[in-house]
Parts: sequence; C-alpha cells; structure tokens
Amino acid sequence: MAEIVLTTLNAKYLHCAFGLRYLMANLGELQGRALLQEFDLNQRPLEIAEALLAHEPRIVGLGVYVWNATPACELVAILKRVRPETVVVLGGPEVSYETDQQEIVRLANHTIAGEADLQFAGLCRQILAGQPPSGKIIPAALPALSDVALPYDLYTDTDLAHRVIYVEASRGCPFSCEFCLSSLDIPVRPFPLAPFFESLERLMDRGACRFKFVDRTFNLSLGAAEAILEFFLERLRPGLFLHFEMVPDRFPDALRELFLRFPPGTLQFEVGVQTFSPEVAQRISRRQDYTRLTANLRWLREQTSVHIHADLIAGLPGESLESFAAGFDQLVALRPQEIQVGILKRLRGTPIVRHDAEWEMVYSPMAPYETLRNRLIDFATMQQLRRFARFWDLVANSGRFVETAPLIWGQGSPFAGFLRCTEWLHRRIGRRHGIALDRLAELLFEFLSRELGLEEANTAAVLWGDYLRVGHRDPPRFLRPHLPAIPLAEGRAHPRGPLSRPARHQRHGKTAFGSAPAQPRPPGSRDG
Repeated sequence: MAEIVLTTLNAKYLHCAFGLRYLMANLGELQGRALLQEFDLNQRPLEIAEALLAHEPRIVGLGVYVWNATPACELVAILKRVRPETVVVLGGPEVSYETDQQEIVRLANHTIAGEADLQFAGLCRQILAGQPPSGKIIPAALPALSDVALPYDLYTDTDLAHRVIYVEASRGCPFSCEFCLSSLDIPVRPFPLAPFFESLERLMDRGACRFKFVDRTFNLSLGAAEAILEFFLERLRPGLFLHFEMVPDRFPDALRELFLRFPPGTLQFEVGVQTFSPEVAQRISRRQDYTRLTANLRWLREQTSVHIHADLIAGLPGESLESFAAGFDQLVALRPQEIQVGILKRLRGTPIVRHDAEWEMVYSPMAPYETLRNRLIDFATMQQLRRFARFWDLVANSGRFVETAPLIWGQGSPFAGFLRCTEWLHRRIGRRHGIALDRLAELLFEFLSRELGLEEANTAAVLWGDYLRVGHRDPPRFLRPHLPAIPLAEGRAHPRGPLSRPARHQRHGKTAFGSAPAQPRPPGSRDG
C-alpha cells in the first residue's frame, strides 16, 4: 500500500520517467509513504487503473506529455469513476499551458503548471493533512536548482541494465524558437557540478555506461561542457555511450580537442538544424549561423567518430515543399548518420500560433497536434511527407541499408529519389508500420531492379553486403537466386570493404536514443 503513487505512461519501456524520479527524490519525509510505478503506451488505461488502485492511494500524481495525452485522459476518467475520492494531481508540459481547454484538467483535482520538483511535495502535505488548496491550477515558481535533490540514486539496477538513463546538467534554453516549449524556459540554469559529478560517479560504480543528457544546449556553457567531457574521459570504459544535444554552430577549438579524445562509438550528438531557409528561420525566431553549422558538421564527419543525429522539421510557416527538399538535400550532403524528419507540432503554450492566420496553419486537434496542412503544403502533400519521414527512418536511419539506400537516388536529388521510393512503397503495400526486415529488403530490391531498372545481380550484392554488415550469415530467400553459389553460413568479411557503421540496434541496444518514436523530453517536472 502507498498513500502517494507517482505514475506516467512512457513512450516505450526503454524510457525512464526522469521527472517522476525528481518528484520522488524531493518528497522529503513523505518518500516512505510514496511509490513510483511506470507504464508505457502498450498498456491499456483500464489495466493501468487497476494496478494503481490496488495500492489504495490517497494521491495519484500523473505526468502528462504530448505522447501520452490521450491515454492519460482516459486513465484519469476511469480513476475518478471507480474511486472518486482519490486525489489526482497532474503535471508535465502538456498540462502546464492552455489548461482551460483540456478535459483531463477538468477531470483531475489539481494541476501543477511548471517545474513541480518542490511544489508537488508541498501539495501532498496539504492534501494528506486534510487541507487541500481551493484552486485547481497551482503555478510552480522556478526552483533554485541548488535546492533540488538529485534523482539519480532512484534508478534501479534493472533501469541501469535495460533502460535509457537520463541526466541533466542544466535546464532552460537561451533561444526563442517558436515551435519549442524550451523557448519559454529562459534563462539557462545550471545544476551545481560537484553533487552532479558525485551522482554520476555512483551511477558508473553501479555499472551505468549509457547516458542521455537532456540539456537543450549542452555546449552553451563551454566551461561546464568541458568539465563534463573531461569527467567521462577520465572514466572511459567499454560500452560507454554519451548522447548530447548540441548547438551546431558552437564548436570552439577547446571542445573539438576533447571530441577527438573519445574512442569510436562513444559520442552521439543531436543537432537541431530544423530548416536551411534563413527566411523561415528568421520568421520563427530561430538564430543559426549556417556557415558555421555546415563547417562544424563537415568537420565532425571528416575528423571525428561522433555519431550525428540531425533534425529537420517539415511544415514550418513559409517553408514550401521545394525549400524543404533543398534543405534536406543540403543536409544529406553533410552526411550525418541519421536525419530525423519531424512534422511540425503545435505544442501547447508555444508562440508558433501567431503565424496561424497568415500561413493558414491547420493542426490536428489530437495529440501530438501535428500539422495537417498550411498555405504552401496541402493535406495530400503533408501525408506524403509523413510517409517519407517514416520510411527514411526505416531505411536510411536504421543502419541496415548503408550502401543500398544511396542507390535509391543515385546521382540525383536524395529528397526527390526517396520520395519516389516512398510513394511506390505506399502504392505497393499501403502501410507504414508492421513491415518485417526481410519484407522491406525485398521491396527495396523490387523497387531498385524493376522500378529503377538497376542490374539485379549488382543490386543483390549490395543488399547482401548490408545484411552481412549487421551480422546476418544467410541471405533471405528472395536474394538467393541472384547471388553466387558460395558458402553462406560461415561468416566472412563484408565483400565491399570495411564496416561503415553499425546498425542502430547495435549502436545503442534496442533502439537509437534519438529515433522516433522517442520520449522527446524527460517526463515529470518540466517541459517536454
């Protein structure tokens, strides 16, 4: 039994509820009366409600985010129907803004708007003392991060072995990009480094080796970034993997020298390019030096072993299909290992809405509130871009088709070539999900050989080389007639040269940290 149950629905089991651990760590004397119980989107709200109510809680604290908004609302509705006396407290970015428009807020007893690290404990004390506040919406002032207890000791051994370990050295963002909730979180506030390093040390002593930093601008404070990189360089070990979100036009020499000291497979940088159109960037208040960005990405690919995950957004106000295509081709030429194409979302509270009238922005009314159409891109074309994003992730980002993927566009435009392939796949199978690897490979072989007219034997050899690269020892049935009659199950080197890069699942366990669908921000106490 527990009087307080902290819970949320993570995007996948792989993810940890980082924010809930902050809330638990800061409960003080109430911590012994509380329980943290996580679920994921594969579990039904009815069964989740049953599991929660089995603890007979007086308070249920629920983290609500753009990826779990719909099932979270269903969960609260069930809880209040079955046990109306249970006090439901909401928190998280989805319910921190526009609260008057949300059914889940109406159903719950209280909603904490903002960073709830310290506010949640105070609210629980009031409720348990029989003196709940009269207001439904409880604004949380920004806490001094030196007063916030760190949550890292709450990661279990199971978490360390099987899940993404989120950490943060700072909160906030100095930029004002209008599509992002972090644009509302100014200024950047650092955590004191000494206790942060002590927590990391304890995690590493327990065997943690994969860390995802959720700082929005890790390299903004060069002194802190250098100190953190030096910390890990002094503790290099097999399997160490570090993910950072970087400002792509800010790589001074001191940082470059540190990057060069890390062995292959250790560093992954997520760089938010979002658009290559200066006009679009200016329109959405995004500051970006494209000359430096281009030079930095080129240097990372040519001089380091850093794995680059770059983001582009389709559907930004004033971005046409043609300008997006040109930006995509420009990014492909810089050769990041992954390009995540996202469709613009209208996150609650973000100032992107100021463009709605001029650019005829139409968003889905359902989470995650993606763009359906705008003045320059109609609904049918936006659907094509959704399919493009999904198949690009399956083919180009997966690491399974390193040499096969470039055959799709040859010497032409990567965007135009891959869009043609995407639409052919859509006509051929009519779906974007639930496609087995061998079936996807067979479809690619069919597209390349029949639709593009590439020679079958050469195409088969390239596909088979990609199979070998990721550890397969026998070719799929559809390739066998097109390959030489040679022993296939003995394991041998790739026939076309050394390993280019491992598949995503080999780099990071089950999935890449930055790949869709991902849990974009840590759940719980702050923005998503």
